[in-house]
Amino acid sequence: MNTFEIDLGLARYSDWAFTTSVLVLVGALLLLAVELAYSRSRKVEARELVAAGGGSMAGAAGRGSVGVDSARPGVVTAAPRRPVDERIGRAGLALVYVGIVVLFACIVLRGFATSRVPWGNMYEFINLTCFCGLVAAAIVLRRPQYRALWVFVLPPVLVLLTVSGKWLYTHAAPVMPALQSYWLPIHVSVVSLGSGVFLVAGVSSILFLVKTSRLGEPREGALGAILARVPDAQTLDRIAYRTTIFAFPVFGFGVIFGAIWAEEAWGRYWGWDPKETVSFIAWVVYAAYLHARSTAGWRDKKAAWINVVGFVAMVFNLFFINLVTVGLHSYAGVG
Repeated sequence: MNTFEIDLGLARYSDWAFTTSVLVLVGALLLLAVELAYSRSRKVEARELVAAGGGSMAGAAGRGSVGVDSARPGVVTAAPRRPVDERIGRAGLALVYVGIVVLFACIVLRGFATSRVPWGNMYEFINLTCFCGLVAAAIVLRRPQYRALWVFVLPPVLVLLTVSGKWLYTHAAPVMPALQSYWLPIHVSVVSLGSGVFLVAGVSSILFLVKTSRLGEPREGALGAILARVPDAQTLDRIAYRTTIFAFPVFGFGVIFGAIWAEEAWGRYWGWDPKETVSFIAWVVYAAYLHARSTAGWRDKKAAWINVVGFVAMVFNLFFINLVTVGLHSYAGVG
């Protein structure tokens, strides 16, 4: 291993950026969760105030002061301030964007430190996958009414990043000889993009199943109030479908590129290696979801369950196949 090729300073900055991105995303999750909790308490207080007749009194007072003053020539009334919970949520969303940028800096710095594409081991692959998932979520959830979904998207991302940083971390080093090919940046980047978008689809389908179950029925309490802030089931189903429509061909091309690389490296396109097999199974499951989604009688809960099975297959493929089984894809870089 040619350690003299590694820029240890940039590698250290990359590690700091990784830690910073995780901390920033944790802070974002806390703020967004506070927005949910604060919104719930504010709604409860509003209901109690209306029940006691305070809402009409407050409305009358408002009409007697602000309304008259605002009609006077030359009098400028201050614009109403955003509710506290909304300001907290917007701050949390801003931290999400900061975390995405810092995670991107972590990936780029690792690449410059090693003078190669920065996805040559499991640590780097998970970082890239999480980055793709966060960018996909930032695009899909850009509307303010979707902000509550970040509370459910960020936990799996943070779990992946925590596992990546604590148990799969690999020091900056040249890529192993088996991966020294121009197919590495093509195959892995495409698979990472598809996997990251599938994460958003999986979370959306899980929430869809919750919203259409007995748990999603209107009820009092914290759970009922939190689920009330989540978009309706049709919106969640639409998000899951559209993200899967995008990720399905992307991931499929990633598998095809891997097969072409396998023929070049090992002399065959397909050898039923554990990684190849589970990737193909996951792709078939997602194909079944898309078919079920357009089939009468299957397009609701049944299709969503198939999508969740595909998501579970992706997670199984990510961890168990890479870290437990032995195959030609055993290049986790840990141990």
